[in-house]
Amino acid sequence: MTRERLYLYDTTLRDGQQTQGVQFSVAEKVQIAQALDELGLDHIEGGWPGANPTDSDFFAARPQTRATFTAFGMTKRAGRSAANDDVLAAVLNAGTPAVCLVGKTHDFHVATALGITLDENLENIRASIAHLVAQGREALFDAEHFFDGYRANPAYALSCLKAAHDAGARWIVLCDTNGGTLPAEVGRITADVIAAGIPGDRLGIHTHNDTENAVAASLAAVDAGARQIQGTLNGLGERCGNANLTALIPTLLLKEPYASRYETGVTPEALTHLTRTSRMLDDILNRVPLKAAAYVGASAFAHKAGLHASAILKDPATYEHVDPALVGNDRIIPMSNQAGQSNLRARLAAAGIEAPDAGALSRILDEVKRREDEGYAYDGAQGSFELLARRELGLLPDFFEVKRYRVTVERRKNKHNEMVTLSEAVVVVKIGGEKMLSVSESMDETGSDRGPVNALSKALAKDLGPYQRYIADMRLVDFKVRITQGGTEAVTRVIIDSEDSAGHRWSTVGVSPNIVDASFEALLDAITWKLVHDGAVPV
Repeated sequence: MTRERLYLYDTTLRDGQQTQGVQFSVAEKVQIAQALDELGLDHIEGGWPGANPTDSDFFAARPQTRATFTAFGMTKRAGRSAANDDVLAAVLNAGTPAVCLVGKTHDFHVATALGITLDENLENIRASIAHLVAQGREALFDAEHFFDGYRANPAYALSCLKAAHDAGARWIVLCDTNGGTLPAEVGRITADVIAAGIPGDRLGIHTHNDTENAVAASLAAVDAGARQIQGTLNGLGERCGNANLTALIPTLLLKEPYASRYETGVTPEALTHLTRTSRMLDDILNRVPLKAAAYVGASAFAHKAGLHASAILKDPATYEHVDPALVGNDRIIPMSNQAGQSNLRARLAAAGIEAPDAGALSRILDEVKRREDEGYAYDGAQGSFELLARRELGLLPDFFEVKRYRVTVERRKNKHNEMVTLSEAVVVVKIGGEKMLSVSESMDETGSDRGPVNALSKALAKDLGPYQRYIADMRLVDFKVRITQGGTEAVTRVIIDSEDSAGHRWSTVGVSPNIVDASFEALLDAITWKLVHDGAVPV
């Protein structure tokens, strides 16, 4: 059976930049655009040329893409022609093959926000789209506040769509701008629009996530006949975000009825890079990836309960709705004091360790439970658990020995007579009979102090002799501290997330009454895990 084409339109570079706390540089926008293109998106919306210097500079430096690059703007203003509107001209001057214009479709907004007549708004839509078409551009019309407008005045909302359609718009996009329309109503209204004469193969959907229904509402529009979906990577966007393409794309490719009914520009091979692309965006934003994110989250395929792990060993389909490898993710069998031998066998197998005899399994479980009683937590620190198991089984190489370390924190005045803090760490390690000393400060490139743990991390990774090439691409991406007991018996637990250039991500844990000691223990585990997995040979 021939599958019908669905088109994916990404607005991360515009809608995503409207997220609170997000501001992309030109270089970052180029990097994201290239990743989107490699993923297989049909349209990449780069921003609003002329609205700010970054967007204008980006369109001048935008990469060449297979995807149709799109500039965003608004319909012409009343009282002037489309050819003489300077705001519209700035959008056209970006030279993109496609242009998306937003226009009002809710009579309340036309009267209140624009302060013009309903007929003037219709003419603005018609004339603007016709001008784009006359310039040889692919024209898209974003019908702003469409669902609210349709509820208030369906005849007028539809007349706005027809004005854009008759003027030659390739895509007419129904926008749930306030994000409050539920999926069933999105589906019903989309069907009404098609019945009123706007063909489904020229209809798109743009939803916001204010009720946590943006993905479901987008699918409802597709079910009703819309053939373009707009959204953002990781669901970035104003307020609660936009429809999350990181969830929508694998759903369309892997779930029925969509998988057999539709095709997109995303290939199965490209889909395996989805998790990496999602985490790349979080890395650019300096955000910790959401572990519970569908498909791409670190916990999306984590199985903690012993009953689940036992079944997973027999057949992963027992507790997984898709194979994690299809989206570039990994299966995780966490270890904790609730775990049984099923979890342990599964976790060892995932680490490439042959299952030992029952006696060794019991020793590992007893050690996990003993250490968790001291404050360790292995369900969120898979790297440290693997090292614990290897140590118990005699499979952990002895790469180096830490002879001593020292951390100092100094508070002093700088040359500007300002009080500043400076942290410094000294680490002495023994490698193959040779002692090596490393010293590092915690200053970053801006001259700001990053703290004693940062100084320790830099010193430890500064010179590990023959192992340096293995850890050169390793970096700390998250640092979590928790006090597990109160009062004078307080114990600090530190969990560190690390990552390398290959996209591997691992977590390690350290516990001590002293936060620096706990941090150093987690750092040591992180480096040791990396050396083990990269095949380093002890000297």
